[in-house]
Order: sequence, then C-alpha cells, then structure tokens
Amino acid sequence: MSDRPRLWLPRKVSDATIARAKTNYDVILNEADGVSSAEQIVDMSRQVDAMMPCHSEIFSADVVEQLDPRLKILANHSVGTDHCDLTALKAKGIVVTNTPDVLSDATAEIAMLLMLGAARRAVEGDRLVRSGKWDFWSPSFMVGKQVSGARLGIIGMGRVGKAFAKKALGFDMEIHYYNRSRLPDTEESGSTYHAAIESLLPNADFLSLHCPATPETRHLLNTETIALLPDGAIVINTARGALVDETALLAALNSGKLTAAGLDCFETEPGGNSDFSAQDNIFMLPHIGSATVRTREAMGFRALDNLDAFFAGREPRDLL
Repeated sequence: MSDRPRLWLPRKVSDATIARAKTNYDVILNEADGVSSAEQIVDMSRQVDAMMPCHSEIFSADVVEQLDPRLKILANHSVGTDHCDLTALKAKGIVVTNTPDVLSDATAEIAMLLMLGAARRAVEGDRLVRSGKWDFWSPSFMVGKQVSGARLGIIGMGRVGKAFAKKALGFDMEIHYYNRSRLPDTEESGSTYHAAIESLLPNADFLSLHCPATPETRHLLNTETIALLPDGAIVINTARGALVDETALLAALNSGKLTAAGLDCFETEPGGNSDFSAQDNIFMLPHIGSATVRTREAMGFRALDNLDAFFAGREPRDLL
C-alpha cells in the first residue's frame, strides 16, 4: 500500500494539474465531473488525506461536522472561499488554502469584455445579425454608451479590482473606488478613494463589483444602492452572484434607471436567472472569469504548491 498522501479531485482540472498531482499523490478523480453532494464529500473524507475542491463543492457547518478526521487539508482551486465555513473547518482542525494572484488578469479581462459588451449593445447586435434581420442603418442605429473617458466605480480594490482598474486606464477612464482600507499612494494610479459606498455610487457611470461574498455584502447592490447611481449607469459583476439583488437589478433595467448590465455570475449557479434571458440589455457569461488555459493551470499548480508545503511540514503560502 502506498504511503503517499491520497488526494481527491472532485472536478476535472487541467491535464497539467492532474499529471503533476500524480507525481506526489495517490489521486482519485471524479470522472463524472459533476457537483458532489454532501454525502459524497463526507464519504470521500474517509478515503483521502486532502481534497482540491472548487467553489461548486459546499463545505457548510453541517458537512464539516461530519468530515472524517483523516481529511487534513482543503486546497481550494479558487480564490473565493464563500463555499467553505472557515470557522467550522478551523475548529475541526482542517487546513484551508486558496489560489490568489494567478487569476486576476483573466478575470479582469472578462470584466472588460462585459463592460464593453453591455455598453455597446453586444447582445442585441449579435442577435440582429444572426437572425438575418439586419437590413437597416442610420446615424441613430444601435447607439450605445461610450466607455472611453467615463467614470468607473470599483467596489473591492483587491487583486482583481486593481487589475481591472489598470486595464480601464487604457480607456482613459476616471477611476473611483471603495475598499475596506485605502490603497497606498503608489497603488492608486490617480484613482479617487471613497470611504463609503454611498459616496462612490453617484460617481459611477460604470460600476464593477470585485468584493467577496459575505453575509455583510449579500445584496450589496439593491433597490436603495442602485438609486444612488447616475441615471443610465451600467453594472458589471465578475465576483459573486450573491452581491446583487437580481429582482432589483431587473426592475432598474426595465425602468431605464440602468442602461445595461454585464454579468458573469448569478445567485443560482449553474443556470443563471431565466428572467434575464429575454433582456437585450444584459450581457451574460457562464462564470468563466478565470477560464483560460494559462490561468487554470496556474490555479491548479498554486493549489498543489499549498499541498506540497503542507505535507512537507511547512506552512502553505496561501493559508487562510
């Protein structure tokens, strides 16, 4: 019997990640690549020393309570940890890590795509051309909202928020941001800090969300906060669906308070919100912010770095 640590990969990660994992661990793959139930997670905890979960695997307090003592570490294949009850896991003695840094640029690219697509009516235009109904043009045809030189509000100036702000500067945007703490002068790049979200919102022709999902940030964007945005603003969300009250967002889009929205995440995933489907002014993607070959390999390798450190008796780099 092998004395190597046993590792469960509940989702299909990159081939490079799997190949590297097999050099140091006895790997169990989930060939079905489906979301694991609580029962499956608990059952696997009796068989492995480590898991590399994604945000689709839920480690609630109830699940954590049932985990077998054999399981020592969760090396998340994600930055976000809202799928993990960190307090319960710590009390259980299970180490938790994540994969910061490596997906910032890829996610910022998707935020830029969503902002441009929402502003320039990409959904409506694409449908028009694909349907064969594009038979008209005039100076007033398909007029959208210009991104260049507009005011961009960013909530959450962490790694992804800063990467997005850097890219937005290429469009000569005026950056305003809210963060739990102000960035050092050397990292602000001329942007304007707001100590309260309520101060930021009136200055956001475009609003991009980059903060974690917590009980405090749930439905951060709601009827009251949307009302503080300039008329015709556009909302971008590449963080977590729980940040947005989707009923309030839809109402604001239908009333004209908001011009459009660009969304890569939803309150219900997978699937999204069926009420959004008929809206030409919502540009949607299926939570693919980090979905590039380079980034997914980097995420897997970062998770393995954390596992290697742990089983070598060192503190993992991304210990939470």
